[in-house]
Amino acid sequence: MKALPVEPSNAPVAIGSRIRSARQAQRMTIEQVAGSTGLTKGFLSRVERDLTSPSVASLVTLCQVLSISIGDLFTVPETHLTRLSEAPRISLGGEGINERLMTARSERRLQMIRAVIAPHGKGESDLYSVDCEVETLHIVAGRFELIFSNDRYEMEAGDTLTFPGREPHTWLNPSDEEAVVLWTLVPAASRS
Repeated sequence: MKALPVEPSNAPVAIGSRIRSARQAQRMTIEQVAGSTGLTKGFLSRVERDLTSPSVASLVTLCQVLSISIGDLFTVPETHLTRLSEAPRISLGGEGINERLMTARSERRLQMIRAVIAPHGKGESDLYSVDCEVETLHIVAGRFELIFSNDRYEMEAGDTLTFPGREPHTWLNPSDEEAVVLWTLVPAASRS
């Protein structure tokens, strides 16, 4: 079997921002990292700004102090773009609602659903809950009411409400105009 030729690239690998993020996540100053690694503050600053590259030995030491693996610095982040026109339609119930899943179907950390609710559209007549830890509801346009067993929230464009995901609720669009809302579920609601 013939190996595919891979041409080397002279393009520098930008790892400085990841090193800076790791340092900040550890709540360490450049001075503290310099003291722990034996590298100078100036050198570390240039590394974080991708103005110089550390030697392999310096990189190993730096990663040990920052509690990250060298591989983490070179991993390409997994991204997923969902265009509204291509977002899959879903149905979580209710009348007069058009829902689209805005996050990747494979995403388990959170789930974002964009819903367009017709005038006087409404949720189920019985209160229901979603199998997640936290729900956030953000009103993009229009008016919206979120109804709990002992409380009711009248919301309008720009308002955001966060509540426990397993809290029974329902909803309605009380107005003569369309409402657009974003539901964020953390973690993503389990699928049966």
